[in-house]
Amino acid sequence: MSAKIYRPAKTAMQSGKAKTHLWVLEHDQESPRTIDPIMGYTSSGDMKQQIRLSFETREEAVAYAERNGIEYRVIEPHDPKRRRMAYSDNFRFDRRQPWTH
Repeated sequence: MSAKIYRPAKTAMQSGKAKTHLWVLEHDQESPRTIDPIMGYTSSGDMKQQIRLSFETREEAVAYAERNGIEYRVIEPHDPKRRRMAYSDNFRFDRRQPWTH
């Protein structure tokens, strides 16, 4: 039984950063998913895949995994690098990128 500990990225649906400060522990898939021959639904007998635990810090998540004997790996977050740009830079005569509509 293994798990991954990570901090989720912001959702693409909104510009807010809600729920991105929490660290999440998710169990990895132990058995492959199967397709039901009658209905065609995808199912799995692995119930631990449904568990998703949230922690305030990475250290709390690691301590939980070690305390319960869960093999884990930590995935470090990739913070976006924002480039500051003024609105007037869109209209400069020496733009690096061509103007498109």
